[in-house]
Amino acid sequence: MSGVSYPYRYGFETVAASQTGQVLGTAGAKGDYLHRVIISVVTAASGSVTIIDGATSIVITTGAATLPLGTFSIELDMVSQSGAWSITTGAGATVIAVGIFTV
Repeated sequence: MSGVSYPYRYGFETVAASQTGQVLGTAGAKGDYLHRVIISVVTAASGSVTIIDGATSIVITTGAATLPLGTFSIELDMVSQSGAWSITTGAGATVIAVGIFTV
């Protein structure tokens, strides 16, 4: 495992609908790894999901009438640059975040 500094151990965390800035991991920290988000959209108009790297927001899905309903797996492979990863969800979306988060 060249270049890997600690065991290959993905964890996951669920994020319910209507959450604001739910931190991934017990504490979360700069350097945490977000491998994938699995988004379940049940209401198109409120199916928004945003990930936040410390203070930087990244919109993953927007709540719009044209957003398809269903489950989407989005590979991210991102390392936090400025703080803990957190996720904000609209009323019509839930998330399973997969990665390595500070506990």
